[in-house]
Amino acid sequence: MKELKVTALTKTYGEKTLFKQISFLIHEKDRIGLIGVNGTGKSSLLAILAGQDKGDGDIDALLKPSDYQIGYLPQATNFDETLTVIQTIFNGNAPIIQTVRRYEQALVDLAKEGGNPAVQKRYTQAEEAMNEQDAWLVDTNAKTILQKLGISQLDQKIGELSGGQKKRVGMAQVLIQEPDLLLLDEPTNHLDYQAIEWLEGYLRQYQGSLLMVTHDRYFLDRVTNRIFELSHGELLEYTGNYEAYVVAKAERERQLSQQEEKRQQLYKQELAWIRAGAKARTTKQQARIHRFEDLKENLNQVKTDGQVEIELTTKRLGKQVLELKNASYAYSEQVILQDLNLLVQSRERLGITGENGAGKSTLLNILAQRLPLDAGELIVGETVRLAYYTQTNEEMADDKRMISYLQEVAEEAQQKDGSSISVAELLERFLFPRSSHGTLIGKLSGGEKRRLFLLKLLIGQPNVLLLDEPTNDLDIATLTVLEDYLQTFPGAVITVSHDRYFLDKVAEKLLVFKGQGIIDSYYGSIMDYLAKQAAPTTSDKPIETKKSEVKAVSPQPKEKKKLSYLEQKEWETIEDEIAGLEEKQAELTEAMNHQGSDFTKLSELQKQLADVEAQLEEKMDRWEYLSEFAD
Repeated sequence: MKELKVTALTKTYGEKTLFKQISFLIHEKDRIGLIGVNGTGKSSLLAILAGQDKGDGDIDALLKPSDYQIGYLPQATNFDETLTVIQTIFNGNAPIIQTVRRYEQALVDLAKEGGNPAVQKRYTQAEEAMNEQDAWLVDTNAKTILQKLGISQLDQKIGELSGGQKKRVGMAQVLIQEPDLLLLDEPTNHLDYQAIEWLEGYLRQYQGSLLMVTHDRYFLDRVTNRIFELSHGELLEYTGNYEAYVVAKAERERQLSQQEEKRQQLYKQELAWIRAGAKARTTKQQARIHRFEDLKENLNQVKTDGQVEIELTTKRLGKQVLELKNASYAYSEQVILQDLNLLVQSRERLGITGENGAGKSTLLNILAQRLPLDAGELIVGETVRLAYYTQTNEEMADDKRMISYLQEVAEEAQQKDGSSISVAELLERFLFPRSSHGTLIGKLSGGEKRRLFLLKLLIGQPNVLLLDEPTNDLDIATLTVLEDYLQTFPGAVITVSHDRYFLDKVAEKLLVFKGQGIIDSYYGSIMDYLAKQAAPTTSDKPIETKKSEVKAVSPQPKEKKKLSYLEQKEWETIEDEIAGLEEKQAELTEAMNHQGSDFTKLSELQKQLADVEAQLEEKMDRWEYLSEFAD
């Protein structure tokens, strides 16, 4: 079994320590979600594991087999823009990838110079190499992955692609290599729902290991079986998916809080004893004084991630907000809007989603009066005070300090209770310690810049919020509080997003862009909408049959009516067996949560847990089958 072991890894960035002396194991078939507040070092950790950065010190903290392969998808891709999509996809170093690359180039040359004997010979040699190495499946998988990710023009130059398309090409490039460990930094950014759903299924079945950073909580829930959390320079491990992590973290913080409360009570008792004039004449009394000093040093040592608090007031918003009448807009030959009528009311919660490149961000730019309509009318209410959270930060000079950046808007802001709050206090509430307020913006992480940009918008006390893909760069802690804030925000909120969880929390109505000016309107959640779209109709004809569907319907003959004698005996005991396995699963999970850095024991428990989970899944499948015929 191939494993990656990290021991005592430390990384500092300037004066900031991202993580210190962290250690962990990544086992075969682990599906790990890496989470934490922006700026805690998530992307830095991935880059170190990928060999593109190093930890502090000369000692290599990474231990892995010599043939251990790692594939890395960073947030920002860096490709040769003169290459085509297919050339970029097969630009890896693995021998089988090189074979496919030579074949694809020979195929292109043959199409251009089919009569050239030298070209024909190169094609024949490339074809023979494909046969010898059985590389046809790699070639087919690559093109299938590209198709699933929405890339169809394989001969298109990389320089002609959008940023989102380049990210998807990067995704395909790393997936086709099938490394032992996949490192994915925000893999769902720029993907539509179909691509995200396909990627979920692909990663669940992936034979190697996975460590990913993502804000998509539904994605985390459906893919991961472990969670790593970076917090205050430490790495905390949790077993299970995101839902299990939330429960386990709440319990951990409850226990830590109880321990801190006990320390506080003991400290008060000891402080009273010291003040009563205890004299250190005896060994016993001297020891008690030393314990008091140790207790004093360890007070308030419980560190939990702060929560962003947004309690700013807004300006009054009248009845008339935003309205589009017979609005039309086209870009080049692509129709974005065609006779669209849209009325935005004062408490609107509108989610805009759909196909990439269909014009979702363009609609926000039109509502923000940054783009003029080709035809129709945009009406903006007199009381509208609009804030536009764009996909890219605006006017954030790297040589400007954080507090100065905010003071350009105001020195203080008004809260809902009527009191004022200073810019410095707001920065602290947004998880920027007072010691960092003089930090240059150029030294902030990408996520920290986004959080600062959001704070600047809210200080302006808007009553209409336009949010363009807000989940792409904000951490889960910030998103959670932003979601809560938007639910009580007294104005209108219009959000462009592909994040299903975020839309389910903040949107009551959806505009779904289909392309070429076709827009569906739907009242309800995005998950309900997607379920409705996926529901088969009587006129639907199956295009392909999934393996899982074949497995579900083919093992048993249709004429079977009841259980056999042996199956009946199995049915009578199977629920007790399932309960026993679930109990064993819970025991192993609890044991892993208390192992700390004992990697030998952790590895042993992980293997036991994997065996139990496999047995449990098999029993559950068997129960489902037997239940169809049980009385």
